[in-house]
Amino acid sequence: MKRFAILIAVMCVCLGIHAQADVAWRFGYLSYEAALKSMPDYAIVQQKMADLRAQYQAETKRVEEEFNRKYEDFLDGQRDFPKTILQKRQSELQELMEKNIAFREHSLEELAQAEQQAMAPLRIRLIEALGKIGRERGYAFIVDTDQKALPFINPAMGEDITEQVTTLLQK
Repeated sequence: MKRFAILIAVMCVCLGIHAQADVAWRFGYLSYEAALKSMPDYAIVQQKMADLRAQYQAETKRVEEEFNRKYEDFLDGQRDFPKTILQKRQSELQELMEKNIAFREHSLEELAQAEQQAMAPLRIRLIEALGKIGRERGYAFIVDTDQKALPFINPAMGEDITEQVTTLLQK
């Protein structure tokens, strides 16, 4: 919502400048996600992220199986355990469960951070490509159509540059 408000404000300022200067200006628009996904390195990053997710899932499965095994042992012997052993085992299970939950939460954070770091060079390269095309074509601005903030774009005033950006990024 904040982006939409900023976009509207920028467009109003630009329209005000346009009305004052009576100069025709153009803009470009594209699907940012389509351009990003067209990059050759995107598939490599996605594969690395899939491998990392698989490692975290394998570790999660391992600790869940360990917990389940200890819980089953606890259930099998709980009738025969003295009270102090029973309490000790219960606290061990509680601690193990808390560690497993913390691991899951931490792994989600680490995966998000790893993806952000892996995608950063691609996003920078895309932004640089957009800047180059914008300057070459004399655009006042370039709009990302993925946000659905612009239900209508007049093709007489704007130009879809997705293909040009995709071609530039393939080099």
